[in-house]
Amino acid sequence: MRALRILLIFVVILGGLFVIADRVAVGFAEDEAADRLRTTENLSATPDVSIKGFPFLTQVVGGSLDDVEVGIKDYEAAAGNGEQKIRIDDLQADMKGVEFSGDYRSATASSATGTATIAYDELLKTAKSEPTQVAPGVTAKVVGLSDGGNGKIKVTVEATVLGTRLPEPVSVLSSVKVVDGTVRVHADGLPQFGGVDIAENKVRAITDFQQKIDGLPGGIELDTVQAAPDGVEITVKGSDVRLAG
Repeated sequence: MRALRILLIFVVILGGLFVIADRVAVGFAEDEAADRLRTTENLSATPDVSIKGFPFLTQVVGGSLDDVEVGIKDYEAAAGNGEQKIRIDDLQADMKGVEFSGDYRSATASSATGTATIAYDELLKTAKSEPTQVAPGVTAKVVGLSDGGNGKIKVTVEATVLGTRLPEPVSVLSSVKVVDGTVRVHADGLPQFGGVDIAENKVRAITDFQQKIDGLPGGIELDTVQAAPDGVEITVKGSDVRLAG
């Protein structure tokens, strides 16, 4: 019995040391991955990297990590023409099946899904925020975007008729969707500008707009989008996503 007790104590001690070593190793690996991701994506701040699964060391021996979560607070993505940038907030990505090179300088996930938010003031940069003529003597511009409820965006437009600005801006509820990596906003109806009869295509030149978003981290792409209180919430997905290197 005494020998068995000693053996059990020895096993417990070894197990405890293994857990400590495993947690130290995973912490070091997370820090290294975060630094490499910051360099690869040219981020202004170090992202959060969390390696899931236990034990970590056996995953390392196998050359593949089951699940890695990445969080980037602020990310500037290319906005279509490459000259403009659009800020994406709170990007959270879940990487599955992450395989890494022998020197740990590169890592690629077999698949990735995630969520993020684009604030309304960022999306507003895409809309016609400068006065545009929609009819003789009538100009209009988008002055605000907000949550319209039920997944819709409320687009607020300010109009000037014969040099006089209408006392109240007009608004319209718009649908938003992703098509080929582009966020598209399309008015469900058409606002009226002081009773002036304006062709639909002229009105939609103001109310409808789109924003191409390129260059998301690791090659992930936009999947879906929906209006929310603080901005449009997007989901992203990808395969063979580069985590580092």
